[in-house]
Amino acid sequence: MLKDFKAFIMRGNVLDLAVAVVIGGAFGTIVKSLVDDIIMPPIGLALGHVDFSNLFVVLKEGTKAPPPYATPAAAKDAGAVTLNYGTFVNTLIAFLIVALAVFIIVRMVSKMYAKPAPVTENTKACPRCTSSIPKGATKCPQCTADLAA
Repeated sequence: MLKDFKAFIMRGNVLDLAVAVVIGGAFGTIVKSLVDDIIMPPIGLALGHVDFSNLFVVLKEGTKAPPPYATPAAAKDAGAVTLNYGTFVNTLIAFLIVALAVFIIVRMVSKMYAKPAPVTENTKACPRCTSSIPKGATKCPQCTADLAA
């Protein structure tokens, strides 16, 4: 059983997935820092010295101390229930940056693989999908287009 488990773990797909998870976690940390430390301070400054991580609404006052509370942490320490929409805005912007990065990577990879094979002296380009096919072919194997003789 241990031998089977070792064989499963050492398969390429499992190792690739493990590396992707670790790199993804590190990338998420970098994006969070980018949003919290680089992007949001100038936006908050432009909007009148607003710190988005400190934007919240008190839903229920705390029992230990009366409002107003300076930060969500202070409200939580006082026992208040808060709706932290500023933290949500930061998280939403971080998600959009990650989604944009993934979109760009997927688009680059799909463009890289979308290039048709070069036409050689023994092949011709399909007029419909531009893939390289043998000169004697009457039907394209990629897009199934009928080819004129």
